[in-house]
Amino acid sequence: ENLAAPIAMNFLGFGTPCRVEVEFRGGQDQRTVKVKKKKSDLVEELPLFRSGDTLGGQIKVIPLPGKKVDHAGIKVELIGQIDLQHDRGGSYDFLSLVREVEPAGEIYTTKTMPFEFNAVEMQYESYAGIHVQLRYLLRVTITRNYAVNIVKERHFWVENPSTTPEGLTPIKMEVGIEDCLHIEFEYNKGHYHLKDVVVGKIYFMLVRIRLKHMELEIRKRETCGSGTHTHNESETLAKYEIMDGAPVRGESIPIRLFLSPYQLTPTYKNINNKFSVRYFINLVLVDEEDRRYFKQQEITLYRET
Repeated sequence: ENLAAPIAMNFLGFGTPCRVEVEFRGGQDQRTVKVKKKKSDLVEELPLFRSGDTLGGQIKVIPLPGKKVDHAGIKVELIGQIDLQHDRGGSYDFLSLVREVEPAGEIYTTKTMPFEFNAVEMQYESYAGIHVQLRYLLRVTITRNYAVNIVKERHFWVENPSTTPEGLTPIKMEVGIEDCLHIEFEYNKGHYHLKDVVVGKIYFMLVRIRLKHMELEIRKRETCGSGTHTHNESETLAKYEIMDGAPVRGESIPIRLFLSPYQLTPTYKNINNKFSVRYFINLVLVDEEDRRYFKQQEITLYRET
């Protein structure tokens, strides 16, 4: 009997009686960003905002032909949430604002309702990671007394530029294997904006190992959870061959690594006590017996204003 009930309800016309559309006020002038969908090559275009923006627009409820929408009120919520894949608890809302846009009543023809969230503080950037998603959305709920509520969600993206960090000092690091190898690696600073260029030099002070080649990697490390439940996930975003062949003592090799072609985000430190994203420059040396030597240095990335 129970199994048949939902089918009977839909058959009797108790399915969704309307279409719901959410439009942002900006129209054609609304800034957008292309975002790759998780686990697919599909790209979606989302409206782009930053912290402090006012989000406004209109909600359209369009009844289907011959239908009416009998409701107990319509509301719109602005929600910021973090999804941790390893945590079965699902989503954590760190931001939740609500506006009532329509009191209880009946809708027979297309109804347009304005909404506005004034100067919203959205301190965290949107992020689509390996095991972490931080997203913002508008959720419209049409409450109904004797039927399932009608819910429509519209996602948007948040990016927050920051000022250039002060005191950009050059960074030096040394790679040494006793009596075999001594290399100094120097690059111009430790903070880079997302379209920056890493400029540096490698000096060979002592070379008694037969090196085959050397490369520079940009590695991203996503950390979520804490204590014994900490999950680390690293991925190599860029590989840049510095040298092919054996160097000689006293040689120096210049480096210019452009960051703009790569899918980078700013460095995120302990976002809502849930996750962090850090970046490292990895110097990799490979000798003729395919042994690999590493030296890693953290860099800080930021979004330029």
